[in-house]
Amino acid sequence: MSDVLVVGAGVIGLTSAVRLAEAGHRVHVLTDRPVTATTSVAAGAMLGISGTGPDDPLTRWTERSTPVFTALADDPASGVRRRHGRVHVDVADDLPPWARVLPDFRPLDEAERGGFRTGMAVTLPFADMPTYLAHLARRAKALGVTLEQRHVDVLEQDGAVVVDAAGSGARELAGDDTLTPVRGVHVVLDGTPVEEFRMEIAADPRWTNVFPHARRTVVGGVALPEDDTTPDDEVAAAILARAVAAEPRLADARVLGCEVGWRPVRPTPRVERDERGVVHAYGHGGVGVTVSWGVADDVVALVG
Repeated sequence: MSDVLVVGAGVIGLTSAVRLAEAGHRVHVLTDRPVTATTSVAAGAMLGISGTGPDDPLTRWTERSTPVFTALADDPASGVRRRHGRVHVDVADDLPPWARVLPDFRPLDEAERGGFRTGMAVTLPFADMPTYLAHLARRAKALGVTLEQRHVDVLEQDGAVVVDAAGSGARELAGDDTLTPVRGVHVVLDGTPVEEFRMEIAADPRWTNVFPHARRTVVGGVALPEDDTTPDDEVAAAILARAVAAEPRLADARVLGCEVGWRPVRPTPRVERDERGVVHAYGHGGVGVTVSWGVADDVVALVG
């Protein structure tokens, strides 16, 4: 088997490293920051829904990833748990056919929708990202994967197959001007004042998510382009106000902090091997965690 150098220790990079090591490759990961300081740590990480059509690769990757997350939800140390809750939809009048096969699916009635055009109650896996990334790092280490904290300026191979999982950093590293970093902000609350999640799907770049984990609740969210210079504390204050308006039981929760990350948004995700032999795996926007195991399987196939 070959030596593989994975650039990036976010969720795509670490998951790919795990799958590559399981396939027998010798894997070394390079990252410019600790695993728990990558952009992936700021993900809300609702899993099992990509929101794309049947022919979209995101759908295929999601279908391959969801059984893995469902199994991980049985391991408390993984940081993955199943949560029941509601998805409020304001971009369509009807739910897509795939929604009806989700666990515990039930369409919301008019009173439950709260002014949204449609919606559903479902049970989905969620990943508490600091815990989940630490789980991935332990799993990789147990498989013999080595990790080095060092900034990478160029994709040099030096005899190894290179996997570019640099996320937003791929814009510069791979010279990809089609990739746009989009800022996401979450407010982290102490404890779990609510047990059920809330997710809004709307065209507006500001919406309200409430994702309760084992010991903390993550609320969001926004998708702010590079030219939006609104300070993070102002964005966080507005997020918290919207969350409390939607779920008043959050009003007394203690604020632990604010998590900020840059989603790597691209017209289409890039998972391919280029003419130099570099395998690229980035550009998954806000569903990187959701599709991570499916993408990692494709990375293993591309490495060969």
